[in-house]
Amino acid sequence: MNQTPETLLTALRATPPLVQCITNYVAMNIAANVMLAAGASPAMVSDEEEAEEFAGIAGAVTVNIGTLSPPFVAGMRAAIRGAQGAGRPWVLDPVACQATSYRREVVQALVAEQPMIIRGNASEILSLAGEASRGQGVDGRDPVAAAEVGARRLARSSGAVVAVTGEVDYVTDGTRAVRIEGGSPYMPMNTALGCSLTCLCGAYAAVAGDAFDAAVSALAHFAVAGAQAHEGAKGPGSFAPRFLDALASVTPAELSRAVIRDAAVPA
Repeated sequence: MNQTPETLLTALRATPPLVQCITNYVAMNIAANVMLAAGASPAMVSDEEEAEEFAGIAGAVTVNIGTLSPPFVAGMRAAIRGAQGAGRPWVLDPVACQATSYRREVVQALVAEQPMIIRGNASEILSLAGEASRGQGVDGRDPVAAAEVGARRLARSSGAVVAVTGEVDYVTDGTRAVRIEGGSPYMPMNTALGCSLTCLCGAYAAVAGDAFDAAVSALAHFAVAGAQAHEGAKGPGSFAPRFLDALASVTPAELSRAVIRDAAVPA
């Protein structure tokens, strides 16, 4: 990595990036709180009438297909045009992309628009890579390890950095790859944390020179904050506020507590 999680968190907090977060209705409030706690500035601007213009002033755009509708998709496309026109990074979250033909059609069209980062669970990444998955609705039923080969193939075909998140995260650009350990078993019991992590990937992409470094740093931030919040939490309910506190209080030096291990990529 050219830019470490420590240096990128310092940069993010020194100049909080404005991130246009087009995310689903379930996630909006949670994602906004996560972004603010981490040190970024979220804006949930999704209407087609202003999405393209707003993307021109944002540091990055994130697109989440959790609650699809034709007007929502039109806003996504407009924001992506704005990001591309302004030379800004954009991040894709293919929520439940395997569930319906409409989702499959929409997400394939979005992947063709060349996102900088694609973040999803193993079932979503398997589906995007053209492989069978056990995903049911928005729930991922596949282990991260099962999606590693597909993630590398997807990264090479799309040009995006692919982040597969789960018990042990996996990030690859098709050439480089790392695994990231940390977090808490209470994280999957809190809705929209994955969606919020996609938004945080956008924040790090806004301050990083390299998409791989941005994705690894965002995941490391989540991993360390999740582990810290787990200490003393009695369950998913008490974990949630502790997690926001940890996102805000974790120091750049503490990001070294995330276990980031190089993973060999076959030629």
